[in-house]
Amino acid sequence: MQTHNLGYPRIGSRRELKKASEQYWAGKLSAEQLMTTGKEIRLFNWRLQKDAGIDLIPVGDFSFYDQVLDTSLMVGAIPTRYHTLMQEKQLKDVDLLFAMARGYQKDGFDITAMEMTKWFDTNYHYIVAEFVANQTFSLFSNKLVNEVREAKEAGIPAKPVLLGPVSYLLLGKEKEPGFHRLELIKRLLPVYLEVLKKLDDAGVYYVQLDEPCLALDLTEAERQVFVKTYREIKAKFPDLHIILASYFECYGNNLSTVLELPVQILHLDLVRCPSQLDDILVNASFVNSATRLSLGVVDGRNIWKNDFQQSVHLINKAVAKIGRERILIAPSCSLLHSPCDLDLESDEKVLTPEMKQWMSFANQKIREVVTLKQLTSGEPGAATDKAWRENVAATNSRRTSALIHKVVVKQRVAAIAAGDARRTHEFAERKLRQRELLKLPAFPTTTIGSFPQTPEVRNVRARLKKGEISPAEYDAFVEKETEAAIRWQESIGIDVLVHGEFERNDMVEYFGEQLDGFVFTSNGWVQSYGSRCVKPPVIFGDVSRPRPMTVRWSGYAQSLTKKWVKGMLTGPVTILQWSFVRNDQPRSETCAQIALAIRDEVVDLEKAGIRVIQIDEPAIREGLPLRKENWKEYLDWAVRAFRISASGVEDATQVHTHMCYSEFNDIIDSIADMDADVITIECSRSQMELLEAFAEFKYPNEIGPGVYDIHSPRVPSKMEMVALMEKARAVVPADQLWVNPDCGLKTRAWPETKAALVAMVEAAKELREAVPAGAR
Repeated sequence: MQTHNLGYPRIGSRRELKKASEQYWAGKLSAEQLMTTGKEIRLFNWRLQKDAGIDLIPVGDFSFYDQVLDTSLMVGAIPTRYHTLMQEKQLKDVDLLFAMARGYQKDGFDITAMEMTKWFDTNYHYIVAEFVANQTFSLFSNKLVNEVREAKEAGIPAKPVLLGPVSYLLLGKEKEPGFHRLELIKRLLPVYLEVLKKLDDAGVYYVQLDEPCLALDLTEAERQVFVKTYREIKAKFPDLHIILASYFECYGNNLSTVLELPVQILHLDLVRCPSQLDDILVNASFVNSATRLSLGVVDGRNIWKNDFQQSVHLINKAVAKIGRERILIAPSCSLLHSPCDLDLESDEKVLTPEMKQWMSFANQKIREVVTLKQLTSGEPGAATDKAWRENVAATNSRRTSALIHKVVVKQRVAAIAAGDARRTHEFAERKLRQRELLKLPAFPTTTIGSFPQTPEVRNVRARLKKGEISPAEYDAFVEKETEAAIRWQESIGIDVLVHGEFERNDMVEYFGEQLDGFVFTSNGWVQSYGSRCVKPPVIFGDVSRPRPMTVRWSGYAQSLTKKWVKGMLTGPVTILQWSFVRNDQPRSETCAQIALAIRDEVVDLEKAGIRVIQIDEPAIREGLPLRKENWKEYLDWAVRAFRISASGVEDATQVHTHMCYSEFNDIIDSIADMDADVITIECSRSQMELLEAFAEFKYPNEIGPGVYDIHSPRVPSKMEMVALMEKARAVVPADQLWVNPDCGLKTRAWPETKAALVAMVEAAKELREAVPAGAR
């Protein structure tokens, strides 16, 4: 029996990669220093896993931005708009990587970034590969091979990890009509074979190929691409041990195809789908083969301690059927989605010992994997026995703790009636009352909520936490920043203002800190995209709102101006999806509890004079189960939760929602059923392609398609935004359109923010001149 890991967090236990990358972008760190930071993180991660007792250690899971983008560079899939930049600037590989991820706007160049979207049903974002009909591939980056050599020199038992060729194509996007991206496999596969040859020459024995698209609904034609691809790999490298890894779901209808693939090791996510183990163990052909199983029994996506009793049962079931020598123990998926190290949580005021004993981060999960091997492979010992007893005690403690269950909360959820999830009247009537009250022009302008969180803002918040300034001093600072933001928005002519959210650390954490049933960590950071890291709250128990959360700052901002100020809230599904969620009750139940808490806040905002309220739900799409057969159940409770949160106000109060980096075509009816008065969506990177779903559906409510990409420092021109809105006007009536950025501006700097928003307001003015009077 062996142990292995599918991937380790790349950000560093103290977010060293984030800090180094941002310093490099700011010109405060050299490329050599950035490379050194990357190498230090890799070596630290490898040695940690080796010292813990992991037999096969992943290499290639580290990236300066994103593993899918690394794959595009490896195979030379570099969009043509970057070619001149490459030739004239002779960029280092890392600079090209950053230009493709973030855009490039200097030295006379103005190049847009590649599209970004969610990685399956997680909150991680990947850079979408772009393909054209005459796409060519060639080996461009030797990053993986170089890192394997680096690991071997350090004495690490390296197991290279790379995104499999079929999933790489499926996760990409055709940038022109007339072909399907899977048709490119014949051109792509030779590059993969070249990489595998280099790995083989380097003395590699195991290679992990991630094919997460095997967890999706696939056509028979798509399945056959997998079969042909892996047969060719096997024919070229018969002695290379391929670990085929899929995760986040069962193989489902793809299982028979998967069992045909000529791979030596098959990974199973037994956290998301424990039942698939039985499906495989009853397959006589598999049982009688030599194929080994990687049992993903340790949750790679949540922070709860493994239940050893449950995992040992699953492992022993497999051992009884096929023997220990055909078993590998592993996490369910890459630990990219897990914080680094629970040992860094030393502040008992933040995380009490009782709660801490229930948790496990990446470092601890690695050790759980090793302990499970010891428990099931006849390696008893005092340390193993102690670990077993402690695990059983912690598991029992969590089941019975009085901290978790609140009768009043459960009773309120049980009493939710159908009317609690409906506004008083339909949108057509609400629209009239809202326009009478709000009196906004055609193409009204607004932003999505947050303004730049400058070093000064973060520093003042940190000083408050350290007790270096008083709450009154902190409030005075936030008041000053809020007033400055209101005055500046007034000065450039934005129609619906925001208060800027200077008091908020994170759009989920801020609310979790004020809700019962949540607890927080000091260093529980995970990567969202690039250098963007988030510290998700932990939902450990029943959720309720003890007091108003946002009324103080929204009310203050509204008192400063005669223009309307939006109240800014995070919706129940997003709070759920972007938290580490308790796994002892259905997610739908927890979401309903959060929805009632947000509903109470919405009602209080309206009472305070806030008549435009935004309830952000960027995570609705990412919460979808990977298989369509399970969509309806999820969408029913998710949409209901949003409607519960939004339906306690009068018709004249306008409810907005915001969604980002999502494909909407196949869930557009559910989005319409949310019944938000205004929805703002990311559209700029896709050049308004995402708006087509709303147009084809004839979406009845109002829409704000984002006109510039806030995830890039690039500042678009007024005419660029006008052109995007003209595309929007071509498919959506002007009467329904708003003008806004793609997302919140928290991560941007003020100079680029101001330049872009001034251009956005000017674009809206030009659009109004082209619209007949009274169009709104």
